[in-house]
Amino acid sequence: MATIVQTSEEDAALTVVRFASELAWADAGSEAAEAQVNRLCVEAQECIVMGRWLDLASLMLTSADLIFSKVSEKDMECVFTVICNLVTKSGSQKELFEMAELISSKIGQQPNDKPALRLKILFNLYNLLEDPYCRFHVYMKALDLALKGKVPEYILPSLKKMESFLREWNIGIVEQRQLFLAVANVLKESKSAANDYFKFLTKYLATFSGEDAHTLSEAKEEAAHAIVEFVRAPNMFKCDLLDMPAVGQLENDAKYSLVYQLLKIFLAQRLDAYLEFQAANSTLLKSYGLVHEDCIAKMRLLSLVDLGSKESARIPYALIRDTLRINDDEVELWVVKAIASKLIDCKMDQMNEVVVVRCARLYPHGCNSLFLVSLSLFRTNSFWMLVCSRCTERVFGQYQWETLRTKLATWRGNIANVIGTIRANKIVDDGSQAVQGLAIR
Repeated sequence: MATIVQTSEEDAALTVVRFASELAWADAGSEAAEAQVNRLCVEAQECIVMGRWLDLASLMLTSADLIFSKVSEKDMECVFTVICNLVTKSGSQKELFEMAELISSKIGQQPNDKPALRLKILFNLYNLLEDPYCRFHVYMKALDLALKGKVPEYILPSLKKMESFLREWNIGIVEQRQLFLAVANVLKESKSAANDYFKFLTKYLATFSGEDAHTLSEAKEEAAHAIVEFVRAPNMFKCDLLDMPAVGQLENDAKYSLVYQLLKIFLAQRLDAYLEFQAANSTLLKSYGLVHEDCIAKMRLLSLVDLGSKESARIPYALIRDTLRINDDEVELWVVKAIASKLIDCKMDQMNEVVVVRCARLYPHGCNSLFLVSLSLFRTNSFWMLVCSRCTERVFGQYQWETLRTKLATWRGNIANVIGTIRANKIVDDGSQAVQGLAIR
């Protein structure tokens, strides 16, 4: 028959103090150990009575840290659950933050010792906190622990909630900058999170918009890393890096100007420009871990898309062969690769050896559907035809938006003319029918 014994949170705290101190002083001899244990228990009792929760947390953490490697993970988790629960007793905002800082710092002191358990404890602490800024602070500690403890996989699930976190924390631009960089550094260590690494790295760089030159200089190294990551990624063909001041500052930078030039090649030029750059800067590419063959493959796809965007809708095989610097029998292979990568929508006319482009699929950032960037309206044989060319630019910046705006305005005007013409024709037709009706009578 089970007996239920009522206990208080104070009893739990004293139990943890006694349990941890007995283990911590176990090698000092029974008499010395008993004296120290009793002293710590009395001190803990005084903290509870006087409501000195920060001092109690400090006392408990000192003993718990000494036994971290001496007890099972289950027991250690129980000990820290009691310690973390002390934050719910805090009587002021200042004390709450100090307790959260004390506990999270102590947990993260030895990141290589049971890092997964330490992260679990940190997230338990996070969930016990109600203050948004304290939560943000603990989450930053968790990111640091995941990085130093080399366990990025335990932090990845939480990144899916990042947008809701930002709304909840309501942090300023400087804190966002710190957060995005910390997340990017964690993801950098995960081979399966390359796209997410680039995503948060660009979020970090975007926080520098509107900053002065001195502040911008802080982002130079990460801006170069973002460029290299974009060039390296085999499945990434569009980005907004050229529009970011943090990246633009590299254009005239003594150390990173060539990296910026490489980005412009991958976003606005063709394979021949890359080959010329590589011939002059092969050592630079190798220093950043870029593989020449992989770069050629990506530039061939981008060059093919560029042909579909800037040439006529019918691209001769010979032009593709010369632009991509491939053999005749490889033309269709590269067209298929572009189709498979969803970069271009086309069909191959093998009889006439031309590729008929329906649309090139490089969208502006943030768009989920194809953009109509060329619209024209004309009349032929008494009916109207709307011709839509759905080939977008590889770089979609301010100039492209202005061009799109102009073309849409033209299209709108043409549609208005069509409607006016239709209405006028309808009036004429109705008048003719009325005259015919009178004649019949």
